[in-house]
Amino acid sequence: MILIDDNHSIFEDTMAEMQPLKSIILVLILLLSACGDPIKEQVTQQIPLTEQRIELLAQALADGQVRNANLISQYGERLLESKPSYKPLIDEFLKDTGTKGPMYVALVDRLNTVKNQPQMFENSQAIYDELLNLYQAADPVLYSDALSDPLNVLADMSDGTLPRVNALSKAQSLAANKAQDFGTGEQLIGNPAYGNWTTGSNGMSFWAWYGMYSMMGDVFGSRRTNYNDWGRNRNYSYYNDYGRKRYSSPNQLRKQTDLDTRTKKSFQSRGQKYTSTYSKNRTGASSISSQSKSAQTSANRFASKASNKSAYAKSSKSAKNASFRNSKSTTSRSFRRGK
Repeated sequence: MILIDDNHSIFEDTMAEMQPLKSIILVLILLLSACGDPIKEQVTQQIPLTEQRIELLAQALADGQVRNANLISQYGERLLESKPSYKPLIDEFLKDTGTKGPMYVALVDRLNTVKNQPQMFENSQAIYDELLNLYQAADPVLYSDALSDPLNVLADMSDGTLPRVNALSKAQSLAANKAQDFGTGEQLIGNPAYGNWTTGSNGMSFWAWYGMYSMMGDVFGSRRTNYNDWGRNRNYSYYNDYGRKRYSSPNQLRKQTDLDTRTKKSFQSRGQKYTSTYSKNRTGASSISSQSKSAQTSANRFASKASNKSAYAKSSKSAKNASFRNSKSTTSRSFRRGK
């Protein structure tokens, strides 16, 4: 009995001595797990923030706090009175005043892809970058700027009775950019929310509108837009010159880059020069928000320093927190300036 008691005592003492060691090992395992992929924790924290931001954008649209959404509504009503035959197309543009518009729907779809299909992304950093882009895209002020494209299509549909907003007149921007006129609706060409580049039987890519937007070609007699022409001679649009990185998914951006690269190689094979359509901003922006300008600068810096993504993510996170705190008051102020 004494021997058993002694052995039992020795066993208890040994186990007691091991408890601190076990705790240390557990802490080390947790630390090593975090060090393995620290971006995953940032992704987990960012998902609800981005989700809330998109929900707040929906509320801002419902409350009439997005300036250019309100102007789309006003322009649409005016056009319905003066050009009732355009009603199916106008009704389609009026969807952009709320959460049924293609731009808002695209933000929700992209967030759902992050949440439900993370395997679609190259790595955790790519997921985090997408969440930050979505967070910026859902800023009511930036979103209002992005809506200037469909808004200005409505302005062009009015034959000059409704002025363009946040952009030069068509004549001025065509002259400034020495651009080709691709007809009414050209601001939306290249924007994956409204159509896509399709390859024809001849191997050339042309712009194909989604759904009712195809009426722009039928109603206004616009000819088919080939990428070879558009890529070299396009005019200004907010999407192509400021918003492309935020209002496109990584897959859409990759397709755009691939198409532009193939087009360049095709021209080079014929001994002709081709400059990427995205190599420089076109002239045409007027009175866009400071948020759009700073976001574009951040996007360009990010593209040129791909090897330093973590630094970009940290700076973007601090910038977006400040933007989030001020978004409601800034949006209201922006709307009051609208005429």
